[in-house]
Amino acid sequence: MSGRPHTIADCYLALDQGGHSSRALVFDQLGQLVASAQCPVDTRFIEPDHVEQDPQALLESLRRAATEVVKMLDASMRKRLVSVGLATQRSSIVCWNRKTGKPLSPVISWQDRRADNWLKQFQPQQEAVHKITGLYLSAHYGASKIRWCMENNDAVKQALAKDELIIGPLAAYLVRNLLLEGEDCVDPANASRMLLWNLSRREWDPDLLELFGIPQNILPRCVHSRHRFGTFEIDGQRLPIELVTGDQSAAIFAFGELQPDTAYINVGTGAFLSRSSGHTPILGRRLLSSIVLQEDGDCTYVLEGTVNGAASALDWLEHELQIEHVVEQLPQWLQQVESPPLFLNGVSGLGAPFWVADFKSRFVGEGDAAAKAVAVIESICFLLMINLQEMKKLSSPPLQIQITGGLSALDAMCQKLADLSRLPVYRPTDHEATARGVAYLLAGCPAHWPEEGSGDWFEPGSNPKLATRYEQWLEALLADIRED
Repeated sequence: MSGRPHTIADCYLALDQGGHSSRALVFDQLGQLVASAQCPVDTRFIEPDHVEQDPQALLESLRRAATEVVKMLDASMRKRLVSVGLATQRSSIVCWNRKTGKPLSPVISWQDRRADNWLKQFQPQQEAVHKITGLYLSAHYGASKIRWCMENNDAVKQALAKDELIIGPLAAYLVRNLLLEGEDCVDPANASRMLLWNLSRREWDPDLLELFGIPQNILPRCVHSRHRFGTFEIDGQRLPIELVTGDQSAAIFAFGELQPDTAYINVGTGAFLSRSSGHTPILGRRLLSSIVLQEDGDCTYVLEGTVNGAASALDWLEHELQIEHVVEQLPQWLQQVESPPLFLNGVSGLGAPFWVADFKSRFVGEGDAAAKAVAVIESICFLLMINLQEMKKLSSPPLQIQITGGLSALDAMCQKLADLSRLPVYRPTDHEATARGVAYLLAGCPAHWPEEGSGDWFEPGSNPKLATRYEQWLEALLADIRED
């Protein structure tokens, strides 16, 4: 990184650009939260498979949150700020002008699947792509989105002809425009979600660029997770951005060094299950191999399962049933509803381990709004469970689960996961993990970082009805997949 020694007085600004909001949080060297600010952001669901955000709005929301949180600090605390880190939604892409940094396209969200039909022509190369990237052919990842923009966006076509085009992950666009220096570069966690990045060489792969017809000169330069990205000016104060990563890549570091006996779950817009594989990637059948940190010669990898429809599935339910405030009512509904229907959850497409981009969501059985909301929550648990079972085929079974993210606040959801998995589930007191993970990495991974022993434990109990619903759900899901 910068080579600057850390001191006990240091504080760190963590920026977290998520699907629902941009957040700025200040942590001290002891891992204590000092101040936080948040700005909501909008997501546009133009069609079921077209999901976009406004790049300028995301950029300004980050600036507003950062300015607001710095203004909360007194003069002595402001002097203690030493560096900034950024975590963003992985797999979202933007096109921008190389000379000006101005956007040429919307943010095409990670949830977007508009180019799925184009991508299907490469199905014969599926295994080769997986070995190179650790990913499966999916329109969630960047390659098909990049090609769609090159073929359908007139501003992108014109910039390409003038050699003024850059296309890259959302993180790269934000860094370019937050920095005074304006460099086009990208970190490994976000670059690796483009379906163009070689997991072992840790660079854009020339064979994949040729396969998908994407010139390398339109992509940002690859750098390490820890890197002197440049200078961010906030309320008259200049600070170096020294870390950029993905939201899920940061969240698993929230409470310190990765533990080999722990399965990490983070539940936000989507839900993600991660298990450390150390310094060597494991290629798993139907699962992802992901890089979460690169610094100097060392890399850290995880085996990962993805559930695309978590909080986004609740948003879908609100729209379908024309109801509001589902999340606020869920704690009560989860206690009241004993026999919910089944929900075959294809919101934003089926992710791991099925990889069906256009799966149509539906309920099996009847129920009112409360019962259907509980069915959505159980579908998230069921999808996480099938990914956990896939992981057990590739490594020793975990001894515990750690769960973070907004929906982890639901006690009943945590208990259902414990009952299904037959594993204890630990929920830290501070279960908004992404920004805390950014701060831990910025602080140099200190050994004294709090491990949050004061959180909640959910011990597995006997729940035969839930187990039966899981088996029925899996049977119905597989039947629908076969029919498709």
